[in-house]
Amino acid sequence: MDQKEIDKKRELVATDDIKPILQVLREEDRVAMVAMKEDLADAWHKRQLYRTETEMRLVVLNDGKHPTTAAKYWQAIREQTVMFDNVMNKSFELRKNKISRLKLERKIERLTTSDKQDADLKAMEAQVDLDHNLFERAHIEADVHDRVRELKLWEQMKKELDDGTFNIKDPNAHQSLSLPKKFQHQLNSLGPNSGQAEIMNSTGVSATTQRLVDDKGNMKTFDGKTINPVLEGPSHLKIEKGE
Repeated sequence: MDQKEIDKKRELVATDDIKPILQVLREEDRVAMVAMKEDLADAWHKRQLYRTETEMRLVVLNDGKHPTTAAKYWQAIREQTVMFDNVMNKSFELRKNKISRLKLERKIERLTTSDKQDADLKAMEAQVDLDHNLFERAHIEADVHDRVRELKLWEQMKKELDDGTFNIKDPNAHQSLSLPKKFQHQLNSLGPNSGQAEIMNSTGVSATTQRLVDDKGNMKTFDGKTINPVLEGPSHLKIEKGE
């Protein structure tokens, strides 16, 4: 089976070809499936797998959890790297899937020319496994495609957020400015129905922040020394013209 045939078969398995399903359904269910065939194919192609751009901007990078541009940038880094790891793992699944497909094709070829007892049944069983293999590959490829879409969006947002005003080499650098704002948002959100653990956590980190961090992001160590995480580590600041 050449690559064009594989792609065609994979597309059919994923969308239009519902014959494997029809073989095991009752008559009334077969009729319903045939009637919905085009709608099911359409739903397959446009279904949402991972986050939309709107969800990424409004839900993931929301101002409550990530109140500064730097905080949003570093969260985008975290989200992108997790998604990249998943794409890598899916690539291994695709490679194993291909090996399994080749094994099944060779097995079917051997069984169809064999005169051994029950060879025909074993060939039928292998064909079911092959159909399942192609369906799995269609799922994995759709999954990877949507993950790459999200990866590209995170890259776009990183570029939007990198305005040259913060350190993009060290994730610790912005936190003495970003985290106090996040903790204040959490404190402000407490209400009469808040749980004891939530109240203790919010008030605890808020009190500690007020004790150790000033408005400029200078942070005291536990032995009383003062450090400025914002200025430590490799910096990435755009120099304005004329400076």
